[in-house]
Amino acid sequence: MEDELPKGGDLVRRHHLFTRAWHWVNVVTVTVMLMSGLMIFNAHPRLYWGHYGANAAGHPDPAWLDLSHVNGGVPFPPAITIPSHYSLADARLWHFAFAWVLGVALLLYLIWGLVRGHLRRDLAPRLAELAPSHVWHDIKDHARLRFPTGAAALRYNILQKLAYGSVLVVLLPGIILTGLAMSPGLNAALPWLVELLGGRQSARSIHFLCAAGLVAFFLVHIAMVVLAGPINEVRSMLTGMYRLPKEREEQP
Repeated sequence: MEDELPKGGDLVRRHHLFTRAWHWVNVVTVTVMLMSGLMIFNAHPRLYWGHYGANAAGHPDPAWLDLSHVNGGVPFPPAITIPSHYSLADARLWHFAFAWVLGVALLLYLIWGLVRGHLRRDLAPRLAELAPSHVWHDIKDHARLRFPTGAAALRYNILQKLAYGSVLVVLLPGIILTGLAMSPGLNAALPWLVELLGGRQSARSIHFLCAAGLVAFFLVHIAMVVLAGPINEVRSMLTGMYRLPKEREEQP
């Protein structure tokens, strides 16, 4: 006899150990990199497009973002930077050390996801899910806080797939590639990467925008966890066990 599908109220296994480990490594790594990155940004709180920025000989490029007049020229306060005192050298040490952790962890996760079929089975959107009507239906359900229940809660919806996919194939790779392009030691070895990104200053701007995208993802992700039931959601990412939300009663 075939096993019955789990139903609302059942305690089931939701996340693989590898997924949970990668999730928490990312929490620590991205937090440290963001806070140390804010300290690095404080050293020159302007962003440019092109190769040279303010260092262009004779004709400095205009900054498209200038926060040098915010908070006395230090836009991000010590409470959210690493280190908490001004030290560009220490911030770079923290940033570069955890950049290796981020890159290696992402590579291992992608390899594991491909080998185990996790990326194809759970995260790759199906063609029907990309239909505008389907996406709009999910947006309306989320706006009304009507989250999946029963066995459906074990599957990622299209909004989750698009959000997680953007992190995996756009934001995290973008952070890593632009970080490489800004490294003087790698410019000689990978000059094509700098040119592809439009110059080192463009790479710095894209790096900042990818980081902002990760912050936006984090804020939305935390909001959804709180709204969906934080104890149940966090337990599933710590132990792998998740209690399926009970099905809504149909209105007569």
